[in-house]
Amino acid sequence: MEMNYDEQELRRIEAELHTEILPGTEIMADVGSHHFVKGAHKNVLVPQPSDDPHDPLNWSTGWKIACITASTFVTFTQGFGPLALGPMFGPIMEDFKCDLPAAVQFTGVCILVLGFSNFIWVPLSTSFGRRPVYLLSQLINIGSNIWRAKAGSYGSFMGACVINGIGAGPAESIQPAVIADIFFLHDRGSWNTLYWVAYMGSLMVGPIISGSMAEKVGWRSFWWLNVGMLVLSFLMVVFMFPETKYHRPHPNELNHNLGIKDGSPAASSNSNEKLEKPTTIENTTSPKASAAHDAEIIQQVPTHQSANLPMAGLTHEETAARDPYLGKGRPGKRQWAMYQKSPRWFKTILIDLWVPWKLFAFPIVEFASFVVSWSCSSFLTLNLTQSQAFAAPPYNFNTQTIGFFNFAILIGAFIGLFTAGPLSDWISARSTRRNGGIREPEMRLPAMIPYIIIMYLGNIIVSVGYQNKWPWQAIVIIGYTCAGIQVAALPAISSTYAVDSYKPVAGSLFVSITVNKNVWGYGFSKFITVWAEEDGFVPPIMTNASLILLWCCFGALFWWKGKTFRRWTKNSSVHRM
Repeated sequence: MEMNYDEQELRRIEAELHTEILPGTEIMADVGSHHFVKGAHKNVLVPQPSDDPHDPLNWSTGWKIACITASTFVTFTQGFGPLALGPMFGPIMEDFKCDLPAAVQFTGVCILVLGFSNFIWVPLSTSFGRRPVYLLSQLINIGSNIWRAKAGSYGSFMGACVINGIGAGPAESIQPAVIADIFFLHDRGSWNTLYWVAYMGSLMVGPIISGSMAEKVGWRSFWWLNVGMLVLSFLMVVFMFPETKYHRPHPNELNHNLGIKDGSPAASSNSNEKLEKPTTIENTTSPKASAAHDAEIIQQVPTHQSANLPMAGLTHEETAARDPYLGKGRPGKRQWAMYQKSPRWFKTILIDLWVPWKLFAFPIVEFASFVVSWSCSSFLTLNLTQSQAFAAPPYNFNTQTIGFFNFAILIGAFIGLFTAGPLSDWISARSTRRNGGIREPEMRLPAMIPYIIIMYLGNIIVSVGYQNKWPWQAIVIIGYTCAGIQVAALPAISSTYAVDSYKPVAGSLFVSITVNKNVWGYGFSKFITVWAEEDGFVPPIMTNASLILLWCCFGALFWWKGKTFRRWTKNSSVHRM
């Protein structure tokens, strides 16, 4: 629930709609005297933007694209290196005189540290902003990749992996918070899918390039390439990524007329005016409002028309006035500062250290954590077994060829990008219209169904194909592509569901997800190589696939009873953060 209703207003809306409004439930149509700011396509904007031109929700499309481009490139560059070692295990084993299980630990230790590093990055992001976290983490990554390129021993390279894991943590937690900062609810499914494709895509592209470079110019050259990309990303953050964290008054603040500190990015354009409830905007006109025809607009529609008709057909008795800043805003000078300290930053850090553990008690967060963790581990399985399978007879492929096989996973990820986000948003919008303009987070869960089928099919083809030495074309073109599709889709849909339900703690939520995912990934990396050597590829790969299927099947329970689970946590303090 991101509309910031006060208690009395909430009860009135519930009475008119005859429905219970819980955190995560959103009103996507006007109700009685309550008229909401809408976009050009007549979608109710959730959350409702403020009247501040520096509010990230009010930024122009150009600024939003610049911001999300810089953020996405940070995600890509931070994920590019940690899992790129798969095709390079051969030459690394030769240089450091170690066996395959020991070489695999370079990847396992890095991803374990990466997950827990977000207990540092997310509290810093909440207390000081997204911008300083990106800048500091990229500096750490630049240093650790230089170290990787120069490491002369097994222990030295392992140390570089640990530092790289610390620096790469924001790739798994910060961009979802940025998306929630600058985009409205009805667009988040597509942007969250872009995030997952960028992150998982970096893990796929890394092995493609590393394998080729290890074959042609030596494995150390890959890390120098990574250094160059990280420097470019750092500069993009400096010049293209202003601070997106923005304080939106909670109903308790609105009720008590608490002002926002003057001069902060959250300050209204007129700090002397009384804070208004952002949910009700009536009879708003201004001379500037009639200027441009392509700007976002405010629609006001009678309840009997808006409660049941499709939102695209709202034309009867509507009045329109233009929001002077929506789609026209820009970052303020303060938002370009190196950091923005919260008033109670130390307390905020302590709270953020505790909240991820608290979220593990929330069923929806557990569901998202398990789906994301095991779905991503399906990709990790391919990363850790591809050299083991394809470097051996009858294939005997070299490092470069094995790396190129990851193109199939990448193509699958792009298929997931162009289908999963739009599909989940379309299903949610369609269900919202059928529900009289009331959107529930659970409405996007049916979009998981086709990707669950694709996931299981892909794992069967890969595991049986490895075991029975099928032609590589079947394993790679079908199996690897299916893996790419599901790893872009299932994590995006399930994590977006969790964010829709607990948006105020989106960063901490991804800490919970990441810790769960990376602990399982580390454990899996410890035993999959030996397990596959002893029992073949089918038992470990299909055990993992069956666990993914099990967790995804719980989606039916959450689609049916998800609102009950949200009711259990409706009074939690996480909704007031």
